[in-house]
Amino acid sequence: MNKKKRGKWIVNTVLFVICLIWVLPTAGLLVSSFKSAGDINESGWWKIFPHREWITQETVSLPEDTNVDEPIQIGSVILTDEELREGAVQEGGKRLIWGNRLTKEVAIQEKNWVMNLNFTADNYKFVLMGSTYEIVDENGFKKKMQGDHLFRAFLNSIAVTVPSTLIPLTVATFSAYGFAWMRFPGKRMLFFTVVGLLVIPIQVALVPIYKDFISIGINGSYLSVWLAHTAFGLPLTTYFMHNYISQIPKDIFESAFMDGASHFKIFSRLILPLSIPAIASIGIFQFIWVWNDYLISLVFLGGIPEAKVLTMKLADMIGTRGDQWHLLTSGAFISLILPLTIFFLLQRYFVKGMLGGSVKG
Repeated sequence: MNKKKRGKWIVNTVLFVICLIWVLPTAGLLVSSFKSAGDINESGWWKIFPHREWITQETVSLPEDTNVDEPIQIGSVILTDEELREGAVQEGGKRLIWGNRLTKEVAIQEKNWVMNLNFTADNYKFVLMGSTYEIVDENGFKKKMQGDHLFRAFLNSIAVTVPSTLIPLTVATFSAYGFAWMRFPGKRMLFFTVVGLLVIPIQVALVPIYKDFISIGINGSYLSVWLAHTAFGLPLTTYFMHNYISQIPKDIFESAFMDGASHFKIFSRLILPLSIPAIASIGIFQFIWVWNDYLISLVFLGGIPEAKVLTMKLADMIGTRGDQWHLLTSGAFISLILPLTIFFLLQRYFVKGMLGGSVKG
């Protein structure tokens, strides 16, 4: 194997490992989101593949007066409550374990090859629509729980994310064209100021902005979140678009000016069509950043329960349903659906847009 082939093999191997590291948790999240509470508590998502597992062959009912705090006789075997909780393997490969401790039922199990392909869509119904559902705890008690209205939060996230992506993209594209191809006093200083805003932490500016929004009466509205995301997203978006637009050949502009085209006509007829890859690339970043944002939404929308976005609702679920993984995984995958869809729809522009301004010419 020559040096070139060896280098290519190493690169492909590293890329495969990176993809595997990203895909495996996502696949596990997807599979778990279609599992019932009992399946998730008893086994991992990887049990959908063939594996050996203890299967109950028969159930033995103990006398009602059996004291589980004392050694328990099951046929010719005497076991403690702790041994039955953990499962006691007997000669011949059989295992004795509590089937239902509340009703004093002992399961006799054997190992067999199985695939756990029990899937259900109820988790999404409970999470999205807030339907009432029932769970069974480890002691066999049934509990009725109220689901979460994530569908409303999903719509709220769309209402926040779409304008918070389109507004800075529009303003930044206009600004980038002005900085790249128009002449006006103080252009360089103003551009350096915009770039310098990249280093200002969001947390430093939140409190002053919060006070200003309260004073003008827009805090707690979607407008406040749109303006905040626009302000924090503009520096990077403007810088990125400037790097792309400034690399467009100058001859195109000279020909347009000679034909009598105005700046607005050049921008709308030339710049926008040529900048679609760059707009798509930075648009993906802005969309995902806003969609996954928790802090800004919490500050400006935190006091309005009906306006909570998906990240805020998921945080509430973690606090109230920390042990209900069948619902948490469903909610988490719902939050992934739209960003993944946007990325795969625009990914053909992504690499082209990222590399568009890297080569002069």
